[in-house]
Amino acid sequence: MSSHPPTAPAGEVPSSTSPAGPARSEEPLPQATTPVPPGLTWRQRLSRIDVRFSPYLYISPFFLLFLVIGMFPLIYTGYVSVHEWSLIGGKGEFVGLDNYRAVFEDRYFWRALRNTVSIFLLSSVPQVILALIIAGLLDTQLRARTFWRMSILVPFVVAPAAVTLIFGNLFGDRYGLINSAIGVIGIDPVAWHVDTLASHIAIASMVNWRWTGYNALILLAAMQAVPRDLYESAALDGAGKVRQFRSITIPMIRPTVIFVIITSTIGGLQIFTEARLFDNVGLGGSDRQWQTVTLYLWELGWRLRNLGMASAVAWLLFLFIVMFALVNLLLSRRIGGGGKS
Repeated sequence: MSSHPPTAPAGEVPSSTSPAGPARSEEPLPQATTPVPPGLTWRQRLSRIDVRFSPYLYISPFFLLFLVIGMFPLIYTGYVSVHEWSLIGGKGEFVGLDNYRAVFEDRYFWRALRNTVSIFLLSSVPQVILALIIAGLLDTQLRARTFWRMSILVPFVVAPAAVTLIFGNLFGDRYGLINSAIGVIGIDPVAWHVDTLASHIAIASMVNWRWTGYNALILLAAMQAVPRDLYESAALDGAGKVRQFRSITIPMIRPTVIFVIITSTIGGLQIFTEARLFDNVGLGGSDRQWQTVTLYLWELGWRLRNLGMASAVAWLLFLFIVMFALVNLLLSRRIGGGGKS
């Protein structure tokens, strides 16, 4: 007889038997399992906290300083504005909105507000336009570009008092250089310290001379970030320099232009030094023809010693600046965004 085990018929699966022992059932193969990570260590937790909260820690000094030297004086000024407060006598009784009512009833306040808006329009509007043009010229391939870019900051470095004294002599009524120059071509001398509009132009020219270069440098920095490929593509399409400036440069730097407009608005509505030093008296002219709101505030607080009314003027000026800045922001976004704010 043959010693080989019998073979299973065709179509049948042989049973799992072995000569060594009884048959065993099939067992599932072990599956690959992901190891469970252990708990975070103290160093890892500290690293996560550092990543999450470090940015707030880095910017906190600004907000702390603003809270101390910005927000607190603003709130305290509002507190003073509702009290009868003298520079000599100190705090008096609570008067509510009487100080605001007295300010609104004072005709000099409205004249100062009119002068402020007039000087602001004569300074900020030409200032932004000139800054855009100068920045566009400095963004081209000029010789000695570094020299020209540094030179536009020279007026900003000069002290405001020195600028005002120099321009005050230039716009002198009798012996000023401006009147002497226009007299050569047969124009009568201009009464810069008497005529309202002439005094506003003179003061606005001081502001423009000092701040135009500063704003131009900010705009130039934004223009440097515009990709040069856009200009090359526009040049291949036949667009000239002016068209490239209007269609590429200005839309690409629109956020920076809005920033310059807002800062110019804030500075223009707070003008003080130029108007204060334009004459020897410092009240804004013999008839207050160029007295600004800040000059009016200074007169109330430090000449009339009425800190209550002066604080009310300060709060009204703050609200007026906020309102004007918001209007400028909305107009700038609507014009720059093609009607979308």
